[in-house]
Amino acid sequence: MHNSSVNLTVANLNDSIQTLNQYLNEPDIQPLLSSLEALKEDIDNESLLTEFIEAWRNLGVYQGAVLTYLPHFYTLIPDDIFGENG
Repeated sequence: MHNSSVNLTVANLNDSIQTLNQYLNEPDIQPLLSSLEALKEDIDNESLLTEFIEAWRNLGVYQGAVLTYLPHFYTLIPDDIFGENG
């Protein structure tokens, strides 16, 4: 699932978490933040990666808000960022 072109690193996850906490203090993104925190602790865990992707896809309109503050966020998703192909 995870490919080498994805910028899924502990440093990128940490930066994303800090930025979202600072600029997008919204309860609806809490599942995404929780999944980022968990993935940061075990970056090679496929089930945590799946949870992260599902949390992202379940954000609805908040995907746009996340991308506003983290335009590079799409590089953290290993495939099909908006879940349109499956």
